[in-house]
Amino acid sequence: MGKTIAQKIIAAHLLSGRLTPGSEVALRIDQTLTQDATGTMAYLALEGMGIPRVKTELSIAYVDHNTLQCGFENADDHQYLQTVAAKYGVRFSRPGNGICHQVHLERFGKPGKTLIGSDSHTPTAGGLGMLAFGAGGMDVAAAMGGGAYYITMPKMFRVNLIGTLRPGVTAKDISLEILRILSVKGGVGAIIEWGGPGVANLSVPERATITNMGAELGATTSVFPADDVTKAFLAAQGREEDFTPIFADEDAVYDRIIDIDLGALTPRIACPHSPDNVKSVAELKEIKVDQVCIGSCTNSSLADLLKVAAILKGKKIAPHVSLSISPGSRQVLSMLAKCGALEDILASGARLLECACGPCIGMGFSPNSGGVSLRTFNRNFLGRSGTRDGQVYLVSPETAAASALRGYITDPMTLEVQPAITMPEQFTIDDSGVLMPLDEEAAKDAKVLRGPNIKEFPVGKAMEDAISGAVVLKVGDNITTDHIMPAGAKILPYRSNIPFLSKFCFEVCDPAFPERAKATHNGIILGGENYGQGSSREHAALVPMYLGVRCVIAKSFARIHVANLINAGILPLTLANADDYDALEQGAALALENIHSGMENGTLTATAGDQKITLRCDLTQRQRSILMAGGLLRYIGEGGL
Repeated sequence: MGKTIAQKIIAAHLLSGRLTPGSEVALRIDQTLTQDATGTMAYLALEGMGIPRVKTELSIAYVDHNTLQCGFENADDHQYLQTVAAKYGVRFSRPGNGICHQVHLERFGKPGKTLIGSDSHTPTAGGLGMLAFGAGGMDVAAAMGGGAYYITMPKMFRVNLIGTLRPGVTAKDISLEILRILSVKGGVGAIIEWGGPGVANLSVPERATITNMGAELGATTSVFPADDVTKAFLAAQGREEDFTPIFADEDAVYDRIIDIDLGALTPRIACPHSPDNVKSVAELKEIKVDQVCIGSCTNSSLADLLKVAAILKGKKIAPHVSLSISPGSRQVLSMLAKCGALEDILASGARLLECACGPCIGMGFSPNSGGVSLRTFNRNFLGRSGTRDGQVYLVSPETAAASALRGYITDPMTLEVQPAITMPEQFTIDDSGVLMPLDEEAAKDAKVLRGPNIKEFPVGKAMEDAISGAVVLKVGDNITTDHIMPAGAKILPYRSNIPFLSKFCFEVCDPAFPERAKATHNGIILGGENYGQGSSREHAALVPMYLGVRCVIAKSFARIHVANLINAGILPLTLANADDYDALEQGAALALENIHSGMENGTLTATAGDQKITLRCDLTQRQRSILMAGGLLRYIGEGGL
């Protein structure tokens, strides 16, 4: 039986385990990336492990999230990241050099390699034929230290693309279509491979848009073949030597196959407040638009912005619309300026933002109260934009540009002239924005600089055999890490200060939660389906642990978040009977006994008054050991790397 692309890469990096869905596999990791909103905690964890030098082929610390410097906090974090990277053998991508996923795609990603990053959209690199995973910072730190990365061996989904996209229809519309088909939890436990004859018609940036949005499906990762299109992209970046062809075998077996006829697809739009709330753009053409944001790691490539410039050229945006443009990298911005496209964009009335994540994580450019904001981003969770009642829609760059001109949601297929662009044969290469680390000898005496906002990494405590506590919070389905630990300009500067950050935990759901949790010993959170979807931010586990949460019970969990809970020493349990969710109320007293044996045999019983609730505890031996130790850092301290 033949192998899929993912199975081939996993087999080549397998340290332990079997390629059997549901079993745990340990992978050798070639590359890592961090970004500044999660990176500080990752490097604090690395320092705590006592490893003098990273052991990966390549590790890069990017600064792209916390670039709005209203005080010393973000600047201090950046100084810490630069000095810790220099000491430990990590390259440092300076503020302004670009968004981690866009820069990594351009300059560092390699087909057939493994990559983990402390950002959930790390699978973007799957557009190059990498096997790239989003992970918590502690897992990234462990990989930098030479440890394996552990995942549950996923199922294999195949999406066959047939035909060619019509003018006005884009890769973003393919992403939204698969979200419409599968939903935000339809990819859980699976790797999604893209294939079929239509793949040859998609550029690497278009493929990267699709693998980026695979994170919204809950998929373990997404990957495209590495073919002649990939080779041409790498050659244009001056990196042809990094190319390795990768294809699935013709007789590879998949657990599910989905066919998408590209020729039948029309522009799609995700309505508030979920990426899978997808409709056709044509259905919503009478909705007035207040704001348009073009950029993010999903749609900020040179090709994306050249198409936007072609649509805007010689025209003005509607008087009531505010339009922002965020190029994905300094390379993109430089090439837009050289060819004159940037002038066309600015002449339309657009505002140019820096090469960073910006509005995508609520770092500036929030919409007006109740405002309709069209964004080329990957998430439109409630409040993520920084405006609690903002109405955020996800669209392609073409839909965004057309709508900015008309002032209403506009189907780009209705444009009189479709944008025509010519991509350069060679990209402008300038890697001066990436600083190399010190050599090993110089690194020995190098100092790591820490500002006063950088606090110690919180450490969990060993798992007791019995926990008696209260349900300190009950929440519904699809709770995101933005619900648990919000982003935004007000909160992001404190990502390296867990005590202060804890004041905002679950602020969107219940502002009283932090104080209630602190006052309750051994707090328990009750959640619905797909608890913890979204970002890889381990703060969504570290902060509840700091507030005294010992256990989270849910109907089901998102992949990265359940790993982060375990790494933080919080016990994740799933309801054996989903109906028990309705029987438990916030404030209910719960008792868990015989936890150690229950972790071993996979079943625990919780007592709530006269009620007995059966809970599943699906853990590997390694995960049990981490919980018993009190979290990943304690486990590694005991020799568990």
